[in-house]
Amino acid sequence: MLPPVLATPVMIMAMENAALNAIKPFLEAGESAVGTRVEVLHLAATPVGRQVVARARVTRVDGRRIEFQIEATDGVAPIGTGTHERMVIDMVRFLERLKQNSA
Repeated sequence: MLPPVLATPVMIMAMENAALNAIKPFLEAGESAVGTRVEVLHLAATPVGRQVVARARVTRVDGRRIEFQIEATDGVAPIGTGTHERMVIDMVRFLERLKQNSA
């Protein structure tokens, strides 16, 4: 049984979403970016009811690979920090490959 606190995977999801939102305005039509790496420290427990805010800052761009510094806070203190990597993808090609791999 776990106490009623924010789960680490939920915090990571917020951080990944912040990273995607940070680059969305720069993506071409038909592009998106998928997560390929995440390294996170979960620093503090967040009780139910607190608002979590995640932020991402681009630290490096190498072709289609984008690296981020990510962090999350709960309005009281930092609750997570780390790095994240995303790859820019062409959605049509990605979905075609996915369809081929699931057959």
